[in-house]
Amino acid sequence: MANYYDIDDIIAEEEIVSVVFQKAVNGVGIDPSAETACVEPGSKVELPFWLAHELHLRQVATIKPPPCFNQKTRLELGADAACVDLRSRCLYFYEFGCKIAPLVGDRDMGSFLLSAFKNRYQEVLAKAHSVAFAAASKLSTLLTKEETNLYEAAQSSMADFKKWRIGGPRFQRAAILGRKRKPAY
Repeated sequence: MANYYDIDDIIAEEEIVSVVFQKAVNGVGIDPSAETACVEPGSKVELPFWLAHELHLRQVATIKPPPCFNQKTRLELGADAACVDLRSRCLYFYEFGCKIAPLVGDRDMGSFLLSAFKNRYQEVLAKAHSVAFAAASKLSTLLTKEETNLYEAAQSSMADFKKWRIGGPRFQRAAILGRKRKPAY
């Protein structure tokens, strides 16, 4: 875990991934309906990422790329990144992608995540400054957690800018400038 106390990091690592065991493991009890608490080599099991990561580090299992990073998603993001519903595929798409990329051996995943983020980032900022409230709720259903944070920050900064432009305080005088020095004798 990179950030032990970060709730978003904890939730991102709860994403389910497919794992193929390379070695036999006794006493794990992954499947409660199984007669034995043993996993044979070559068994495919769905596990949370945090557990799959530990098994991968110990060379007990290999991790398969999750469906949210499959070729169909890549093609959709390449065609029109702004219209793809990443929230339903993986709420923490970018964070999870950065965590899983070195483990699945996909060398293109880093550049794929970067290009997807760049394309969607431009749309998020453009819509944050111009979209009405009714359209904003529809847009927020497509955004990942990171994109939602960026969208809210952009809206907040635009609201502050408009408030300042309409008649907010232009300049604020520093408190230290208002004090007079005592004359030195």
